[in-house]
Amino acid sequence: MAHETTIPLLPCRSLDDVAPFYQALGFQVTHRQERPNPYLALRRDDLNLHFFGMPEFDPATSYGSCLVVVDDLVAIHRAFAAGLRAAYGKVLVSGVPRMTRPRPRANQDGHSGFSIVDPGGNWIRFVGRATAPHTDDRGGLARALRNAVVQADSRGRPDQAVRILDGALARPDAADDPATHVEALVYRAEVALVLDRPEDAREWLRRAGAVPLDEDLRDRLADTLRHAADLTAALPPG
Repeated sequence: MAHETTIPLLPCRSLDDVAPFYQALGFQVTHRQERPNPYLALRRDDLNLHFFGMPEFDPATSYGSCLVVVDDLVAIHRAFAAGLRAAYGKVLVSGVPRMTRPRPRANQDGHSGFSIVDPGGNWIRFVGRATAPHTDDRGGLARALRNAVVQADSRGRPDQAVRILDGALARPDAADDPATHVEALVYRAEVALVLDRPEDAREWLRRAGAVPLDEDLRDRLADTLRHAADLTAALPPG
């Protein structure tokens, strides 16, 4: 057989929570019904996601998930980020819903990926189709960062990511790349926001901003510095 289509069917508490969020990401509603059972069908290009409503459902306990393999991971992430900024005034980086940024995943053979946690608590995991690039793991901080990403972005365990990163950041390694240091500090701020610790996040971002960077490092870290700006925008006034 050929030309089969598989469409994830995911739970949510309310269709009214899910529909506007995905519409901000560029999805269109192709079907919606309230009776006899709440059901929503969404489509963006060739990506289809369907949802069924459960009024008593708790998004915090959701195990709903699916994997989406794409050709251009950076382009779709940037499109989603632009949609979130237009709809919400900022990229949602903490709480539910939220979106992570593309990073190499040690548990996906080094392929880069990012996740969307939608209003139903479902994890929509995007991964690039291209061959994984070689990654330089010299230095304990680089290894710690990759392990922390697995814990927080893939397994939903930000508390474990904190333990890994804090241990590595407290023990500087001469082999650590300054760019990796900034990456780790910015990611530590992101995890602090996920854990609802905005003052911790503010301090980690301050530390990241204090790392001396030449023009070459700034070019290498362009996406990370944009992400740091998104995290700063998500902080409460103070």
